[in-house]
Amino acid sequence: MKRTFIAPSKYIQGPHELENIGTYAKKLGKKAMLLISEGGKKRFGELLEKSFVKEEMAYVIEAFNGECSKKEIKRLDDVVKAEGYDVMVAVGGGKIFDTAKAVAYYNDIPVIICPTIAATDAPCSALSVIYTEEGEVEEYLFLKQNPNVVLVDSYVISKSPVRLTVSGMGDALATYFEARASYKHDGNNFADGKALHTGIALAKLCYETLLAEGYKAKTALEKGALTPSVEAIIEANTLLSGLGFESGGVAAAHAVHNGFSALEECHKMYHGEKVAFGVITQLVLENAPEEELNEVLDFCISVGLPVTLKQIGVEEFDYDKILKVAKIACAPTDTAVNMPFDIDPEMVANAIIAADALGEKRLQSAR
Repeated sequence: MKRTFIAPSKYIQGPHELENIGTYAKKLGKKAMLLISEGGKKRFGELLEKSFVKEEMAYVIEAFNGECSKKEIKRLDDVVKAEGYDVMVAVGGGKIFDTAKAVAYYNDIPVIICPTIAATDAPCSALSVIYTEEGEVEEYLFLKQNPNVVLVDSYVISKSPVRLTVSGMGDALATYFEARASYKHDGNNFADGKALHTGIALAKLCYETLLAEGYKAKTALEKGALTPSVEAIIEANTLLSGLGFESGGVAAAHAVHNGFSALEECHKMYHGEKVAFGVITQLVLENAPEEELNEVLDFCISVGLPVTLKQIGVEEFDYDKILKVAKIACAPTDTAVNMPFDIDPEMVANAIIAADALGEKRLQSAR
């Protein structure tokens, strides 16, 4: 039996590190494509340009079209091939990272990931989630290696919308529970093998960090303060969750997220917000102890993560709609196959309904 662990070649976290992006890029190539949103370009374009000019390195800033789709990847792939760019730099959020990683993969060039938010664990992974043009999950693209550099400017993240960092906590919340379930099932991780104790230990540390630092970090971020708790949560959301999910394994929580991504009314919700509700659903499926369920529910409520269907955008209860979500979650190609027991759409639909009821009860007791 093969057990595996993978990670980015270098992870750097600290205030004002984005100013050094040119230095890191120059070590990997001679001509860089910087992928960034139009809004990101307005905020960080001048800073990025100064860093590359200082290093006397050729670069171009390319605007991201908004969706990590096959169409967008092909567009950028054509530009890279035509112009001979030899290093990709992604600045922004998860879909920009996944797009840049895919383009780097198809061109066999290094990639640097620079999160300006701490909303997902995408930065460190050797994985790109490909969406349709309409925003539904289409497929996973497994890459041959993790990013060469992950550069996290904690000052920049401390000034980003608090909801995004909280969403990252929701994504990170799934890490331990999914890795635990996958390990019990002896399921595959994303590193072409089974989990080592290292991956499970990092996943557990991720969860412990969220419980210890999450509420304090959110409170600090609401005032724009960069504190040790904020640094710890950025690390948990980005590094610990990234290493934990990839080398530990993923199970039902993300599969439930994928199901809800197919509902139009849930498109306004962030990835980690839907994943958080998926965690509660997975714990119901596992018949987790009441103490553990309440610990997760209380954490979610304390930081503002959704615990009910209404909070993730499903205003009207409709069993057929919930069953549609459950059927998508149970697809044989999705990650719910890593649960340590067989599941079917009806089981998942009932778990979603129960998770909603538990969330509502806990909300009422917290008021």
